[in-house]
Amino acid sequence: ATVRLRQRVTKGPGSRAAGIAMAFKLIESAQSRWRAVNAPHLVALVRAGARFENGKLVERPDDQAAEKQAA
Repeated sequence: ATVRLRQRVTKGPGSRAAGIAMAFKLIESAQSRWRAVNAPHLVALVRAGARFENGKLVERPDDQAAEKQAA
C-alpha cells in the first residue's frame, strides 16, 4: 500500500529511469518499517489459502455461515 498510495508523486518523474529510481527509494525506505513474520509456522497455511479472522484460523467458513443463518 505504501507504493500504491504515493503513485502520484512518481507520476511525472521526467524519465523512466528517474521514476524507477524514485519507486526504488520509496520501497527501500518502507522496508525498514516492515514487520517480520511472528509465526513462521503459519506461512504454509496462508500460502495454502487458509482464512484468518482476528488472528484466529477459520477452519470451516461455510458451516459457520449456515449456523448463523439458521439462528
